[in-house]
Amino acid sequence: MSVKLTDVAKLANVSPTTVSRVINNYGYISEKTRKKVFSAMNELNYQPNSLARSLQGKKTRLIGAIVPSLTNPFFAELVSRIEELLNRKDYKLILCNAVQDSSHKEREYLNMLKANQVDGIISGTHNLDITEYQETGLPIVSFDRNLGPDVPVVSSDNYQGGWVATNSLINSGCKKVAFFGNIKGSNNPTDLRLKGYRDAIIEHGLQEILVPMNFYESANLKKMAFQKLLSKHEIDGAFFTDDFSANLFWQYSRFNHFKDCERIKVIGYDGTSIMRQLNPDLSTIAQPIEEIANLLVDLLIKRINHEELSDSNYVLPITLVKGNSI
Repeated sequence: MSVKLTDVAKLANVSPTTVSRVINNYGYISEKTRKKVFSAMNELNYQPNSLARSLQGKKTRLIGAIVPSLTNPFFAELVSRIEELLNRKDYKLILCNAVQDSSHKEREYLNMLKANQVDGIISGTHNLDITEYQETGLPIVSFDRNLGPDVPVVSSDNYQGGWVATNSLINSGCKKVAFFGNIKGSNNPTDLRLKGYRDAIIEHGLQEILVPMNFYESANLKKMAFQKLLSKHEIDGAFFTDDFSANLFWQYSRFNHFKDCERIKVIGYDGTSIMRQLNPDLSTIAQPIEEIANLLVDLLIKRINHEELSDSNYVLPITLVKGNSI
């Protein structure tokens, strides 16, 4: 037998109107009454009908998040923090784990979120044309992706991260520093990591060494790239745009006993807690994940409430975390 709103009202000892106002966050309700209503809802396992509320012009209190892949520790940690923050604000998260470079899956998720009448979207991937996001008519904020002039973008200081990582390797004595990451260019903030690397190399009068690498490539493909590089180049420094690949290189080069591999200094990017536990020796450029999550949620809530934003581009500082790898 399905639980009705009147059942919740009876258990909480309030009127059905009060229950409705709590659910829809409408009007003044004391914190004590809110807790009584939510307690009754939990006890009865009552689920408000989000679609019915949206048809009445009410908020569904659902937020969609589209990310490239949760196999990436950075996005896994970021999404976990976002969900925690949204829960505190009585929002629920619909997580869309889109495949990198799959516009088809991203489009399916975007259509699904529209069909579910979400109040807003946080996007961390961009395989679709900008207009497809604009045509949703929904409040959107983006992480590290340029989705359009009206969509605020939150990112860490990618340029500074690339420059600091490269400069740290050079200052530790490296003369042949290789860059492992995206070298094609995508007009997104993460491209600035490569620019930071290049500028640091030029400043010191060194030669750039670029190795195309995507986080989502298989470990075997990456190991093949490592083998090819190490057999042809005598590098003494390696800058990776993600910690996972940096750690893989660190282990692979030493396990396979490449010539002078132990003198190669390595630095990664992201600084997630899981990677710090996995390899505390790995130096990294840490992104402020908690601050990024807070800003994404705050900006989206403001957009949902039609509040004016002070800017469209928000850049947060990075931190160099030194380990024994440099």
